[in-house]
Order: sequence, then structure tokens, then C-alpha cells
Amino acid sequence: MQAAIYGLEGSALNADERDFFHDAEPAGFILFRRNCENQDQLLRLTDSLREIASRDDVPILIDQEGGRVARMRPPAWPAFPPAEKFAHLYRAAPSSAIEAVRSNARALALMLRSAGINVNALPLLDVRQEGASDIIGDRALGSEPMQVAALGRAVLDGMASAGVIGIIKHMPGHGRALVDSHKELPVVSASAEELEVDLEPFERLASAPMGMTAHVVYTAWDSERPASLSPTVIRDVIRQRIGFDGWLMSDDLGMEALQGDFAERAAGVVAAGCDVALHCSGKMEEMIAVASSVPALSAEGHDRLNRAMAGTRIDLEPVDFAEEIAKRDQLLALA
Repeated sequence: MQAAIYGLEGSALNADERDFFHDAEPAGFILFRRNCENQDQLLRLTDSLREIASRDDVPILIDQEGGRVARMRPPAWPAFPPAEKFAHLYRAAPSSAIEAVRSNARALALMLRSAGINVNALPLLDVRQEGASDIIGDRALGSEPMQVAALGRAVLDGMASAGVIGIIKHMPGHGRALVDSHKELPVVSASAEELEVDLEPFERLASAPMGMTAHVVYTAWDSERPASLSPTVIRDVIRQRIGFDGWLMSDDLGMEALQGDFAERAAGVVAAGCDVALHCSGKMEEMIAVASSVPALSAEGHDRLNRAMAGTRIDLEPVDFAEEIAKRDQLLALA
């Protein structure tokens, strides 16, 4: 099994993708809006990904946060609110906010699972900072670490109740970045003491099954390399300081925060300590370059992946998630 997760081009696998994925044996797949047209189509697509992987529990990822980050959209699927809605409610009624975000996450997960998706890139544990880039913005669960951790735990629990695995992101914290890492490399010059605020939610949720690194330079720890490419940040901060021993993936290799070709980027994130490299564009030329340089998934990576995916092996009767949405909306009305 290759230490890579790949995207794909359209709403169904084409012949080149079938051949490539069969030969590469990637650790998993990730879906985007271009792959999601309607329920029947998406279920056929996820069935075909499991078939080609020959693994019923192959990770099939999506970024379905709610708000502006949503791959499955109306009218085929309902819209979900951004995290900021729950952050606002928390200030007025913390217990209600926790229950609301848990119901929201369970509804999201029931929707995903009904389409054959078993991993969601949620929750963000980035602590929102005044004056930072809006790339996090309303996607954040708040600006206070304990609040972010409390709401983040409820998100993980809500999704897990429907057999969908959550990914805590963006380790060790994207909340201070002044620029969007999709477009350029953010450099955070905060001291190690100041960064304790950013680490706290990740420390509190260190037992999460999966995590994603940030393409951000933290000069207090490594002034030369972004976290995704820094053995120092991954080993000393993410694995040791935070204590995270889940399956760790890079953020998307296609983001402009990274330099070098795709082979260099993919090899670099795995060499730095990520279990797996994440490539999202679905462009075959790029995927071939990634496949040429990433190693097989390590024994530790296999173990972490198996532990994470164990959470998907639950039996669920068909459930209408409208009840969870109604419960969420009733609680959000308190804000």
C-alpha cells in the first residue's frame, strides 16, 4: 500500500484512473465538489473506489465542514452552517452549543455514510486570532482554546456515532497565519510561549484517530521549513509535545505554500514524518509524479490506519438525519 491519498478527476472513475489506482494501491482517496453530483452517482463512485482498493474500509475522505467549505451541496444535499455559528452559541450557552455541534456532526456523518464516505476532514482545532488571514475565519470553533477543544471533541463524537472518522486539523495550528497557505507560505513568528495557545486544543484531543499538518512555518520551532516538511515540528511538537499518535497526513500537496515539484513535495512530507501524503487535484501527471517518489506505507502507518478505521466498523440501521438537524436548529436558535 502506497503512502498517498489521491483525488480523482470527475464523477466516475475513468480507465486511466482505474489502471493507476490498481497499480499504485493508494492508502485512500479524497473527494471534491467535481466528484459529487447526486446521491446515486456518489454512491456508485464510492462503491467503485472500494472495489478497486479491494478494501471495504479504505479511507474515502471529503472536506464537508459546512459553510463555505462543502463538497456536497444543495439541491442534492442540505447545507450545513459554518463552525462560527456554534462558537457564537457557546458564548451564551456552552452546554447547548456542545449538544448542537454534536447533533450537527452526527447529521453530517449520517449523510456522508449514506453516500459511502467514511472520513471527514473535520474538526478544525485552529484557534482564531484577531488580524489573521480569513482562510480560517468563520471555519474556526472559537478564539479560546478550551472552547475549541470542547466543541471539537463533540464534533468527533458526533461523527463517530455514525461510523465516520474525523481528522483534527491543521496541526499544530493555522490560526495565526497572516496569509492563505493555498496561495503562499505563511510564516508565524510567535514565540513558543505564545504558541501554547495554539497547541492546547490539539493536546486535549491528542487521542483523535487522524490528523492533518499545516503548511505553515513556525519560526520558534523551525525557521526554514513548514510543519508538513519539518521533522522537528512533526517529531518534537506533534508527536511528542502534543502527544498525537494517530494517522497523520499532510495538507494538500498542490497548495502554493510548498515549493518543488510534486515528487519532491510528496517524498518530503513522508520523510518529515507524515504517515501519508495528500494529493487532491486528480491530475494524472501530478499523481504519477507523487507515485514515483512516495514509499510504501510504513508498519507504524499501517497500525495507525487500522486503529483509526476500526471506528467505521459499526452497524447502522438506515437513519433519517432530519431529526438531528431539527435538534441542532432548535439549539442554535438560542444564540
